[in-house]
Amino acid sequence: MKIAAILVAAGTGTRFGADMPKQFLLLAGKPVIRHAAEALAAHVPLLQPVGEAGPIGDALDGVAGLLPVVPGGATRQDSVRAGLEALAPFAPDIVLVHDAARPFIPPETIPALVAALAESPGAIPAAPVADTLKRVVRGVITETVPRAELFRAQTPQAFRFAVLLDAHRSGLVGATDDASLLEAAGLSVEVVPGSDDNIKLTYPDDLVRLERIMGVSRG
Repeated sequence: MKIAAILVAAGTGTRFGADMPKQFLLLAGKPVIRHAAEALAAHVPLLQPVGEAGPIGDALDGVAGLLPVVPGGATRQDSVRAGLEALAPFAPDIVLVHDAARPFIPPETIPALVAALAESPGAIPAAPVADTLKRVVRGVITETVPRAELFRAQTPQAFRFAVLLDAHRSGLVGATDDASLLEAAGLSVEVVPGSDDNIKLTYPDDLVRLERIMGVSRG
């Protein structure tokens, strides 16, 4: 069974407020994107990065299984499709889609995702919502949202390659993650246990949390 991964690195990370896209910031002496790539490469022989070739090439030099970078699109969905089309000649059975700004992938996550694809065309890691959720309109609470069946979706997300490629070619738009494309097509997506340590670097405080998770000392 041939497994490939798409590493989505086309975002600009404006919410983080740094001088460079957040995926290229240093964490434990390496760019954030390199941590993500090395975690994928431990399980996946083909790694397709999507984004700006120059900085990605510099950050990922020497990573096993690295394919030539393909440019990203106007949206995340466009970027993932570009990665899928680039992988199509390799005809993988399974594809993982991962955000370059998530540097820590728990070691049990990818094996669990691949195992789930024996029964479902898609699988994602997700963690249950723990906080009480409020719907707020113009600064005022309008209702409390039941959280019993709510989960926070994470990446990498895993799919049977042909199914995800067909979903991206179908013309559906506006997907914020790849699982939602399968949902819109009426296909099942299984959930495997996510982790609170699988943080997407979005704000400066996230970098501090990731340093703690990865055992980095600031002293």
